[in-house]
Amino acid sequence: MIADVVEAVVTTVVDVTNFLTASSASFEAFKTANLLKGLSVNAMIMGERGTGKLTLARTILPSAPIINGDSFDELLSALETNDAVIIHRLDGIANLKRLEETVKKTKTRIIATGGFRFSSEQLENIFSIRLLLPPLRERPEDIALLTDRFAREASETFAQGDDSFSVKEFLPDVSENALSLRRQVYLQCLLESIDENNLMEIMEQFLIQRLGSNNDYRTFLHLYEVPLIRAGIKRFKSQLQLSDKLGLNRNTLRKKIAEHAEYKLEIKES
Repeated sequence: MIADVVEAVVTTVVDVTNFLTASSASFEAFKTANLLKGLSVNAMIMGERGTGKLTLARTILPSAPIINGDSFDELLSALETNDAVIIHRLDGIANLKRLEETVKKTKTRIIATGGFRFSSEQLENIFSIRLLLPPLRERPEDIALLTDRFAREASETFAQGDDSFSVKEFLPDVSENALSLRRQVYLQCLLESIDENNLMEIMEQFLIQRLGSNNDYRTFLHLYEVPLIRAGIKRFKSQLQLSDKLGLNRNTLRKKIAEHAEYKLEIKES
């Protein structure tokens, strides 16, 4: 449920983040984008989802309408009525050949974002320049910069203080680049702001929809035991210390860990 709340908040945030540059790759991309501002050429910005393609396109054409590639009729109309258009997610376009013909006819300038659906030969008739944005896993300097930016953004959203976000043991999730990183930072900020009553309310809402079998106590006991053991592992590092702090003998603790093997509760034997 917490993740659903975070997803809803994150997706409603207006992305006013400028294209941030800390790595050499993002700096070169930004420099190219600034050069493209003064050139009347069509450009394609390629890369994985969440790498900053649309933000970079906005840098080049800040006032142009943004049309999704899968809204083909809307796109054709926009090309007829605008001097410049940003095509977001060109991969979803229905007819690349018709797009090429329309652009030649209208002479509308386009900056497009997308992945790798089309070959270089298919794209070269429309785009004079193709720019590749590497994934965040290849731009560690940008991860740190974006983490700080999203933390400040989340603090403002949740009305927290500037020191609410802790980077201790924070392992950035860049599986979907900036999208997963922002979601993770928001979740971390939200978790650091909730109290015991908030947590119990969340659990209550989660369980209301799922209770009803004849063995619910056993079925849902892991929701308490797994995070308790996992937190203890992170804090105390060994079975001996953890069993002492939990008031369990080591055999009972080992049994609990074995029962929840699917959650990979690894711990030292010392």
